[in-house]
Amino acid sequence: MGLYDKFARLVGEREQFQTSGLNPFGTCIDEIYSATEGRIGDQKIILAGTNNYLGLTFDATAIAAGQAALAEQGTGTTGSRMANGSYGSHLALEQEIAELFDRPTAIVFSTGYTANLGVISTLATPGTVVLIDADSHASIYDACALGGAEIIRFRHNDAKDLERRMVRLGERAKDALIIVEGIYSMLGDVAPLAEIVDIKRRLGGYLLVDEAHSFGVMGKNGRGLAEELGVEQDVDIILGTFSKSLASIGGFAVGNKEMEVLRYSSRPYIFTASPSPAIIASVRSALKSVAKKPELREKLWKNAERLYHGLAKLGYELGPRISPVVPVMIGSKEDGLRYWRDLIANGVYVNLVLPPAAPAGITLLRCSVNAAHSDQDIDAIIDAFATLKNK
Repeated sequence: MGLYDKFARLVGEREQFQTSGLNPFGTCIDEIYSATEGRIGDQKIILAGTNNYLGLTFDATAIAAGQAALAEQGTGTTGSRMANGSYGSHLALEQEIAELFDRPTAIVFSTGYTANLGVISTLATPGTVVLIDADSHASIYDACALGGAEIIRFRHNDAKDLERRMVRLGERAKDALIIVEGIYSMLGDVAPLAEIVDIKRRLGGYLLVDEAHSFGVMGKNGRGLAEELGVEQDVDIILGTFSKSLASIGGFAVGNKEMEVLRYSSRPYIFTASPSPAIIASVRSALKSVAKKPELREKLWKNAERLYHGLAKLGYELGPRISPVVPVMIGSKEDGLRYWRDLIANGVYVNLVLPPAAPAGITLLRCSVNAAHSDQDIDAIIDAFATLKNK
């Protein structure tokens, strides 16, 4: 068998998408004009398929900070922090993240994926039991597999199912690692974190929460779901990313002093080149916006409510709660592809998500809003979906 023969079915499916029109896998957005506008081919579009929740990708202060760092410190570090040393800005960002979360330790990674891989794979070693929500991100699954831990999946957002599995573990539950997310990226729902914390208090274990899509979005200070629910002290490690609310690329972990040992034991941290100075500078600027501009979160949630209610009024089946992620359930892959292309023709770009990336075998048109969208933008998105209903 040839090296790539096992992918024949996948290749065939992708070729079918490519030959029948605009391809949703690898779409070229030819120009980006702002946090909310771009161009695909000759069609100007509203960007409603990003994770740019606070709308900071074109923030003037963040851009200026990145440009200054680029001029002063060059284009990249050309190596890992273990080998080449940390720049002062890496250490400053870690201190600022730790202060925002009121935790003793923060570690910065080169991507959000690497943050999950670096932390979880190092902790979830053979002999460790890890209980993960069934709808966890691919990076969480990959990290557990890389570490060699015993993986137990519990039903999505089902705290009772988690408790049953913890009880079956007996004494082993005290040392188990429980992993959930804040906002889940496909359906926009949130973990039942208060119930999970209650289980942890009674049965033991360590709790890790991936706040990738909830950091900057939830909580009085933007720290995420754990802050929103008042359970931060019961969360042992919080993971996050720079590629959503912070409008850049990278990731972080915050925890207690003991977490420092990961710098010397996490292979993804030790052997990955560190983020470039320009990235670090823009993230430090955006981090100030998270802390000091709650009005961005307020606008984000107003936009989320406006879009959710507008699509619901049209009769679309949506996710279970109002969220910056607004998934529209579509009956089939074929319908999903047709709707996705029609939306672009009507000036709106969203994400087409097919199984197995979408949970429960469904097809999604995944919309996401940000704080930079105007009321007119949101109404234009709703109008584009209304056009699909009238076809």
